Amino acid sequence: MADPEENLSSLPLPDRFTHKNWKVRKQGYEDAAKTFETTTHESNPAFRPFLLDSGLWKGAVADSNVAAQQDGINALCAFLKFGGPQACTRSRGVTITPIVEKGLSSTRAATKQSALEALLLYIELDRSDPIIDDLLPSLNNKQPKIIAATLSALTSIFHAYGIKIVDPTPVLKALPKVFGHADKNVRAEAQNLAVELYRWLREGMKKHFWEELKPVQQQDLEKLFEAVKQEPPPKQKRLLRSQQAVETAPSSQQDDEIEAEAEEDQPGEVDAFDLAKPVDVLSNVPADFQQNMASSKWKDRKDALDALFAAANTERIKDGQYDDVVAALAKSMKDTNVAVVTVAANCIECLAKGLRHGFARYRSRIMPPIMERLKEKKQSVADALGAALDAVFASTALSECLEDILEFLKHKNPQVKSETLKFLIRCLRTTREVPSKAEVKLIADAAAKLLTDSVEATRSGGAEALGTLMKIMGERAMGPYMEGLDDNRKTKIKEFCDAAEVKAKDKPKPVAPPPKAAPPGQKKTVAKKSTLGAKKPAPAAVATPQEELAPPKAPASKGIPSKLSAPKALVPPSKTGLQAPKKISGPSGTVPPSLNSPRRNITPHIADGDPSSPAPTTSKLNQRGLAGRPLGRPTPFSASSTSEPPTAPTTEPLKPAERLELEDLRAEKDRLVRTNEDLRSHTSRLQSQVHELQNQNAQLIEDHTRDVLSIKAKETQLVRARSDAEAAEAQAERLGRELERLKREVRRVEGEREGAHSSNANDGESQIYNDRSNSNVNGTTAADRPPPQQQQQRGNSSSASLNDNGRNPRSYISSPSEEKENGILDGEKVVSSRNRSPVKPAAAPQQPTARREISAEGGGGGGESWKRAAEVTNQLKARIELMKAKQGLNKR
Repeated sequence: MADPEENLSSLPLPDRFTHKNWKVRKQGYEDAAKTFETTTHESNPAFRPFLLDSGLWKGAVADSNVAAQQDGINALCAFLKFGGPQACTRSRGVTITPIVEKGLSSTRAATKQSALEALLLYIELDRSDPIIDDLLPSLNNKQPKIIAATLSALTSIFHAYGIKIVDPTPVLKALPKVFGHADKNVRAEAQNLAVELYRWLREGMKKHFWEELKPVQQQDLEKLFEAVKQEPPPKQKRLLRSQQAVETAPSSQQDDEIEAEAEEDQPGEVDAFDLAKPVDVLSNVPADFQQNMASSKWKDRKDALDALFAAANTERIKDGQYDDVVAALAKSMKDTNVAVVTVAANCIECLAKGLRHGFARYRSRIMPPIMERLKEKKQSVADALGAALDAVFASTALSECLEDILEFLKHKNPQVKSETLKFLIRCLRTTREVPSKAEVKLIADAAAKLLTDSVEATRSGGAEALGTLMKIMGERAMGPYMEGLDDNRKTKIKEFCDAAEVKAKDKPKPVAPPPKAAPPGQKKTVAKKSTLGAKKPAPAAVATPQEELAPPKAPASKGIPSKLSAPKALVPPSKTGLQAPKKISGPSGTVPPSLNSPRRNITPHIADGDPSSPAPTTSKLNQRGLAGRPLGRPTPFSASSTSEPPTAPTTEPLKPAERLELEDLRAEKDRLVRTNEDLRSHTSRLQSQVHELQNQNAQLIEDHTRDVLSIKAKETQLVRARSDAEAAEAQAERLGRELERLKREVRRVEGEREGAHSSNANDGESQIYNDRSNSNVNGTTAADRPPPQQQQQRGNSSSASLNDNGRNPRSYISSPSEEKENGILDGEKVVSSRNRSPVKPAAAPQQPTARREISAEGGGGGGESWKRAAEVTNQLKARIELMKAKQGLNKR
């Protein structure tokens, strides 16, 4: 039996993978894993058979023997680990389903772990989308153990790679179905997966499946979520192969930056926007939107904006042409109705949040109208406008919005200025890009001007803006802008800086590498700190070179570095007293690197006890001073004699007199610097006072304008009141005249009534005559009657009295009051006369009858009765004419 086994072990690995004996297959899996581990690169020939025939791995993963299956999955893990991305893409199409059905659901823990490792390797080598797409169909499997194993694998995948690598959207859509499964193990694994997703997504995940859960399940999940809220933000536990390559390439400092970026991006970046599907808002906008927005009724405009808000109030909006909608919203910012402005601001916020960076092209059209409307003092409107501005800023960058912000910080309205300043502070807190130096200067200057504003809220906002900017840029970068401020303001700015929370990264940190690459520069910077301490240690080292100055120049150059480094290390950067020796040593030395040599020889100035060479040169220098040293004389010395003359001028600056003169110059410079700083601070204080006075002047102008307007309004009210009083007086006079007229009319009517009583008495006498005539009718004769001419004359006079002005004859006892009641007076005379005109002929014959009666009476009683009748007739005519005249006056 030994020979067959040896023959089987000598078979190629692909043949052993498909052998019918499980032991041979198991041994083949083990040998394959060892072979893969010994390879040096991904293109090794050992991988080629398995790349060409990926079906070998399907049989290995789904081996019928559990022991061989475990080794087969281990061999697949080794193949993926050492075979690279090519091994992943060639084999994943045939291995994922068998791994889920046979490996994850295996009864062996080692097999489960190897199957899960294979899935993680597939994601590590390429992408997660193909793996998730192959895993999700297993959630519909009929066997609950396979569903539970799949959910557990998904939980491990999200725990290892996070939602930045693995898209959680398809998994969230499948959660409601597994929560409703009949098997309790499936529901338990679904809860674990939901908790893991909640660690990454927080409340953003609830919008996708929360409403489809039962109330009991929601309560159970809420309890589990409460424990997760106390945990720190999750981080990616396992890196992709591409991330591993990037991590090993850069330097340590770049590694720190990459880790810092990863830490910043992972916890708070994911929200519902990344998980939601884009919604086409333009198709949901009402067709009459523009028509209603142009309506003169505010209710129509508000209804149109409400419809737009209902359509745009979604997590993610599909990009499109929103120019007309944005133009209508910008116009609504000038609406007189506050409710319309509030709804329009809410619509802008929804569009900006839904479009994100797609809304950036509308920023210039919508931001200035919003900021102009910030003058509204109602808090609800101000909050809506502020939220709209924040959403617009989130779709753009600080550099794009800064120009408009700085422009409105100069607005004459204090409310607009204050709200714009709050918006700037929010922008500085939320921006992820560090402002450039030019932008920092603009922001700092604008905020510093606001520190002297007359409004306390604006002054505090300016300090907060400077503090937030200092948090981003650092105290060193903000130092120049803090000059001239008093201690109280500096303290307040630092308090705001300590309390500020910003997201922008401080770019000055990467400036550290240049000093490492240029060590000489470090020496120069360190060398300029103090001069007195550096001159003392130098003489000991220079004592020997002074004696050997004449011999070759090479040894002098060798000693240069050590002697030069000591004085440089202690020279302060602000003092430039050692620059004069540089000019002297330059022309004295003929060697090109003369900048270093004079500095070496500067140190021997302390050797004043050696009166040999330095004595003559010091006297000249003391006479002419430090600034009057000759620059061209050292050359003749170097050309004529030995190398001692060049060394003499280098030792001159080190004499005590020159040192004292140098100290005096430095003290003078310090004094001038302090004087300059004092003048600057005084200038800044004067400028602040000027700003305060300007603000007070502007406030006084506003108060004066307000008072003038109020005075004009009161004058207008007074004019209106005077006109009303005059109108009332005129009305009172008119009513008084009407009252007097009515009184006169009453007196006239009473007088006419008295005349009517007297006429009644006369009518009584005529009645007596009529009675007499009636009693003597039968005895009257023709001789007793008046002649025909007289009868005709009487008849004409009576008809004239009857038909005068087309009126019916009035009885002797009638009065003007009765005529008014009957509608004869004023405007009713003509109408009543027309209405009664047909009756006139019937009334005319009555008078002749009466006259005949009177004539009969006169015939019986004599001529006196006729005379009496004529007098009565004349009186009646006169009375009628008088009434006509009075009626004509009344009409006028």
